[in-house]
Parts: sequence; structure tokens; C-alpha cells
Amino acid sequence: MRVALFLTCVNDTLYPDTGRAVVRLLTRLGVDVDFPSTQGCCGQAHYNTGYRHLAEPLARRFSEVFREYEAVVTPSGSCAAMVRELYPRLGERARAEGRGGGLAAALAPVARKTYELTEFLVDVLGVTDVGAYYPHRVTYHPTCHGLRALGLGDRPLRLLRAVRGLELVDLPGAEECCGFGGTFALKNPDVSAAMGVDKVRSAESTGAAVLCAGDNSCLLHIGGTMARLGSGLRPVHIAEILADTAEERVA
Repeated sequence: MRVALFLTCVNDTLYPDTGRAVVRLLTRLGVDVDFPSTQGCCGQAHYNTGYRHLAEPLARRFSEVFREYEAVVTPSGSCAAMVRELYPRLGERARAEGRGGGLAAALAPVARKTYELTEFLVDVLGVTDVGAYYPHRVTYHPTCHGLRALGLGDRPLRLLRAVRGLELVDLPGAEECCGFGGTFALKNPDVSAAMGVDKVRSAESTGAAVLCAGDNSCLLHIGGTMARLGSGLRPVHIAEILADTAEERVA
């Protein structure tokens, strides 16, 4: 299977270690991962702020870059949801506006083969025990796009429960938004900050050392809140937990 990593803008700019973790993890599982250097933004930021037509060329570019791969894996529920849920809408709206079906035809194939990391592991590779070792008490925050748009369900939890040394504890109010929401945090900063505090206080109540999630954009918001509150918690992407092994810790 030809598999490509779609890193995303946030990870490429701020969290490259998450991308490296995905490559280590998938390579360990026998997957040959390619990283097309011509990849760029999926257009989510443009679409979500109302610039739908400006998102179209980015979506078309995405389809061109990843066209030849059998699967596209991304460590981001929000970007995976953009491709899977909103690319088809972009194509159909272009068709409805009388601009032909070219965009819809270009986007449909890539939308069907784009996966968030945990669903690729569980649904495509058929694994939950990835050979990871992470000796920490961890709580998991299901991000909004992963929870509601992609319907990831318990896939991330099943993966975390199989990690040796990891103690997984339930997060109170887990399904409540952390308050990031892209431009929501910019347009409603007071509400966003309050929601972030609620999320951090809930995580602290578990006694966990680590709060993990599948979106670094949410972890950026939560981590900033942790820093302002002086919390002892650490925000960690689930890919970095799943990529960790006892052998690497000894080395």
C-alpha cells in the first residue's frame, strides 16, 4: 500500500515532532510512508472563515499532490474532517453554481482515502497494540472534529489502553469543547479562555501527568492555558505516545 503523510500547516510550523512520530510509528508497523514535499494547506482556515472560493484551489492542489497514493494519513482530526466532509461539499457547490463537475470529480477520490491517524491504525491496519511503552498517567481529550465530524469513537482509547506502562484515566466532561475552535478563539477570546480553563481543571482533577489529544491545534490552546494556570500537566499528541517504545527510552 502506498501511504502518504499529510502533516498539516500547524504541525509543519509548530509541531514537526508529531510528524516524525507518525513516521516512526507507521514504519515500525511495516508501512512505507512517503512525504510529498509539495503538500500545503488543505484550505480549512479559508473555508471556516467564509472564503470558500479561496479554499477551492488549495483543495484541488491537495487532490493533485495525493492523487497517486492509496491512503493519506494525517495526525489531525480537523484537517481529516475538512478533506472527508467538506471537500465533497466544495465540489457539489461548484457544480450547483454552474461551474461544471470538474472540482467534484477531482476531490471525491482523495476524500475517500484520507484518514485520521487512529482510524487508519484501527480500521485499515487492524491493530490496537502498536508496541508502545509510555509509563505515565494519561487522560484523553476527544477533539470536536474527531468526535463529531469523523466519529472516531473509542478508537483512540483502544490504542491507548494497549500501551504498556500507561495508566489511562477518564476525563470528566470529555466531550465538551476545549474552546479553541479556530477563529472562535480569536473572535470570542473571553469565552474561549474560560472553556480552556474548564478543560484544564477537569484534566487536573484526574491526577494525570499528561493530557493527550489527536489535534495539536487544540493542544496549543490547552497547553497555553496550562502554562497560564501554572499547571503541572503536559499536553502531548497521541502520535507521540504511540510512537514511544521501551527500546527508544533505553537508547
